Amino acid sequence: MGNPISKDIIAKWLTAWSLSRKLSLPMQYKSGFKVDVGFENQKSRYVFTELNEDFIQLSKEIDEPWVFLKVCASTKEIEGKVSDKWKIQPQGYMMCCFHKMDILSTQLDKEYKLEFENYNSTVIVRIVTKNDELASEGRVIIVADLAVYDRIKTENNHKRKGLATFLMKELENIALSKGVFKNFLVATEEGKSLYETLGWELYCLYTSAVLID
Repeated sequence: MGNPISKDIIAKWLTAWSLSRKLSLPMQYKSGFKVDVGFENQKSRYVFTELNEDFIQLSKEIDEPWVFLKVCASTKEIEGKVSDKWKIQPQGYMMCCFHKMDILSTQLDKEYKLEFENYNSTVIVRIVTKNDELASEGRVIIVADLAVYDRIKTENNHKRKGLATFLMKELENIALSKGVFKNFLVATEEGKSLYETLGWELYCLYTSAVLID
């Protein structure tokens, strides 16, 4: 979008990410943030809004496997700035939609039904078959004036049926019911094209690097 990256938005997104996973909330770490994750394949994550000396210095100090460094920058910007011990992940995309999504009225096929779950400012919406097979699932987390969409997934044998679009509309309706219309998420290359069709825009590039055994 060409605008400066808002540390406030990144902090709210990371807070939502933590709430969604029932983790402790982010802590300030120098010019960035840290989350103690505690998963086997992700012990902790550090998130920076820019590729700066704090990020580069931290990459030199860390030698523990399964620690992630994340930054609002492209993969090419990071290459050469960190040592080869860091495995740079595929390009991610922070995306925003600060208005209602471009979704016309949608209907759910009669072979599906909706299920809802609530916790930690998080609402899970699941689309399941009449036989209770999970077809599509996603979360929306409200943090102040920001609605964060997280862990959006449609199972392979249920794709190309419009479920992802229907799911996004259901999640948006939850945010709108709470008076929140500023939307934010992190997308993969595959997800990015779907969200763009719904009116989302690229907020900034987002890149992860991980130290592996």
